[in-house]
Amino acid sequence: MSENLSLDKLSEQQEAAIEYMEGPVLVLAGAGCGKTQLITHKYARLYNKDREKYSTMLAVALTNKAADEMRDRIAYAIGSDPSNNLKGMWVGTFYSQCNRILLKEKAAIGITGDYVIYDSEDQCRLIRHILNDMKLYEALYKGVASKISYFKSSLLTPDELFSTYNNFDFDEKLLKVYVRYQDEMRRTNALDYDDLISYTIRLFEENPDILNKYREIFSYILVDEFQDTSYAQYQFLKLLATNNILVAGDDDQTIYKSRDFESENILAKFEADFDNARLMRLEQSFRCTQNILKVSGSVISKNTYRKQKILWTDKQSGEKVCHYWFMAEEDEAKYIAKNIKDLYLKGNYAYSDIAILYRVNLQSRVIEEALKNERIPFKVIGSSMIYHKRETKDLISYLRLMWNKDDNVSIRWIINQPNRGITVNTLNKIENEAKKEGISIYKAIVKLCAAKGLSTSVKEKLNNFIALLDLLSENKSITLSEAIKLVGTHTSYIEALDENALNDISEIMFRSGNLPLGEFLSDVSLTTTNDDVRGMSCVSLMTLYNVKGMEFPVVFISGLEDGLIPYFKATETSEELDEERRLFYLGMTRARDILFMTGAKKRRLYAKFQNQEPSRFLKDIPKDCCLWIEKNAIPANVASKAQPQPQQPVEFPYNTGCRVKHPKWGVGVIRDCYGEKNDIKVTVNFPNVGVKRLALKYANLEKI
Repeated sequence: MSENLSLDKLSEQQEAAIEYMEGPVLVLAGAGCGKTQLITHKYARLYNKDREKYSTMLAVALTNKAADEMRDRIAYAIGSDPSNNLKGMWVGTFYSQCNRILLKEKAAIGITGDYVIYDSEDQCRLIRHILNDMKLYEALYKGVASKISYFKSSLLTPDELFSTYNNFDFDEKLLKVYVRYQDEMRRTNALDYDDLISYTIRLFEENPDILNKYREIFSYILVDEFQDTSYAQYQFLKLLATNNILVAGDDDQTIYKSRDFESENILAKFEADFDNARLMRLEQSFRCTQNILKVSGSVISKNTYRKQKILWTDKQSGEKVCHYWFMAEEDEAKYIAKNIKDLYLKGNYAYSDIAILYRVNLQSRVIEEALKNERIPFKVIGSSMIYHKRETKDLISYLRLMWNKDDNVSIRWIINQPNRGITVNTLNKIENEAKKEGISIYKAIVKLCAAKGLSTSVKEKLNNFIALLDLLSENKSITLSEAIKLVGTHTSYIEALDENALNDISEIMFRSGNLPLGEFLSDVSLTTTNDDVRGMSCVSLMTLYNVKGMEFPVVFISGLEDGLIPYFKATETSEELDEERRLFYLGMTRARDILFMTGAKKRRLYAKFQNQEPSRFLKDIPKDCCLWIEKNAIPANVASKAQPQPQQPVEFPYNTGCRVKHPKWGVGVIRDCYGEKNDIKVTVNFPNVGVKRLALKYANLEKI
């Protein structure tokens, strides 16, 4: 799913951008034109040229996955082991690099003790608690979280909002929730993702000596996917950068525009703020075939206010882009599943080479069912991963309380996990005391236990809980494995877990067991739901937003209908429609070899069936490089006659992955088993002769 470009093969445009050293550089790079490769080689070229001067460059990627890939490719380019030479280098996301700075300099801006980082799930839990406490509609928590993030990424504090907005054009209740949220974060010594950026900016603005120190450390700054940089992230770069900065981006792939009004023209802002910046273009696409490039280019060319690029490729025309229109979403899903099975059985593509993209998560349900019926392994990217499972979240909450006993979100999560018999009335007393005194829940429990007013049995329960937290927090300077064992020893929580949960915890210990506890907690807080994509031998399902930074040989885009692509909530203004077109363009340009686009006349959305019309974007696609097929419904009377009688499911003698022996070709591995009861066929991969499709009754296979 990454750009597998030869490290020696660079275009003339890439070479020119790498060699240019006379000031700031803005690289406008089309989809698949080698932005990451450019940054990788720029880093390696400077590092090998003068290690003393360029040993501490700052390289920033949009996601953890992209940052890991960038780090690996830089290590390969400079001929080193990433675990050694790159250990102290500044390669990562904005959030991870700002966190690294704050850990070193936190005392300068009054951050005391060991802060914890709240991920988006923790943030939502805290906001739900605040809404419930304020007697507001709790179900609005996601919208409130998004709005607070918008304020923070725009560097707008509650005080600034009070002075800027009046009650006639601003929701006063939202502002009160924002104030409460910030107060909770302060009391619990916690930071969210946006705080990592804004606190670092504040650190630099209030401490010029620290800012100058980091300006000297970062001898050169390299930024990938610059077009999706928020206003706060851009201010962070602007403070640090002098002349030695290269940013690479593509305005055609900006998909987070509406989140931050100041970042809407971030490329133009860079050119204005760095008036001596050199604009350079990468227009040779290494990824897409000519047909895919032509189709996607025709769509995105309709957008206004975009920088002109003429993308080209040395690749062949490739297969025509296919558009299929079905009568119902079930027909669409079955077609996708059967087509994937055919591609796999032909041996040209593995399941991991294929992605199914859609606009909203609701679309995945029927696709998942179709894949299950075809026995095709799949993974829904962006769904719950190991760190977000209930049992794992319990454990991580205990670990975070070892690190910071004032973490209210974690203490609310595990105060009765396992059940300690602490009643709702007692919990309400604790919450009221914490709010009244402006202290954390931990401190409120200690205060209540020292005063009168609680029964002896309640005090005993609370004192036992406090004693547990005190005991755990005395051991924060240990590894993750040691911390998990300590939690298991002093609580009965782990003993009650089922086998699946224990396997998850074992996997976490295997991955990160030797890390210091604090380092693990920082890493896991900055982990997103898209970071566990690599290494999966299955089809990937995800929204168009989640596919950012990925690529696949084969891509299916489902639901190409007005109301989905473009989304019905984003068609009121030309700016919203432009963003939807960019989102569609992003999905199309994830495909390297084959692109399928599908839609359906009837689809179930938001609890009701709706009649859909083909997407308005389809009219922008040239007819000569696209295959258009409409699947008509079978008449009811014909369909009833043609309906097969229900049959018992076929029991197949072999499972995928089992080993068999053939009298001629030797040992092989079963890749698939299918067919009717009296005519079962198998697909076997023989290492010496390749993939063979065999009729089981004639194959003379022996199970090993």
